[in-house]
Amino acid sequence: MSTKSVQHQIVCYYVKEEDKYIIVDGFHRYRIMIDYPDIYKREQGLIPVSVINKTLDRRMASTIRHNRARGTHDVDLMSNIVKELHEIGRSDAWISKHLGMDRDEILRLKQITGLAALFKDINFGQAWRPKEEEE
Repeated sequence: MSTKSVQHQIVCYYVKEEDKYIIVDGFHRYRIMIDYPDIYKREQGLIPVSVINKTLDRRMASTIRHNRARGTHDVDLMSNIVKELHEIGRSDAWISKHLGMDRDEILRLKQITGLAALFKDINFGQAWRPKEEEE
């Protein structure tokens, strides 16, 4: 498959229970086709589509990898995705492996969301108290 065809395709997955396809990547390409009759006509109403069969967590990881490959990186989006992955039970190690992040980046993204729940499994050391100074 050529680079051009990959850049112009839509990636989606099928929801059997609802009998519909959900766009994972390429929503703007789809909207352009729908909203601009001249482009729709030029393309004869056709746009390449790849249908993936992945779980939610793997679709999220794919989206991150696609965005990073294109050089687009939205910190708020990334922190929300890390939050959602954590909420569905994915460990930092899983996130690191599948999203290509190091542990420091994951920690920073968790801090952005500001949710204490993201740190509930972290074992923090005991706080220290300074010795009272003698007067």
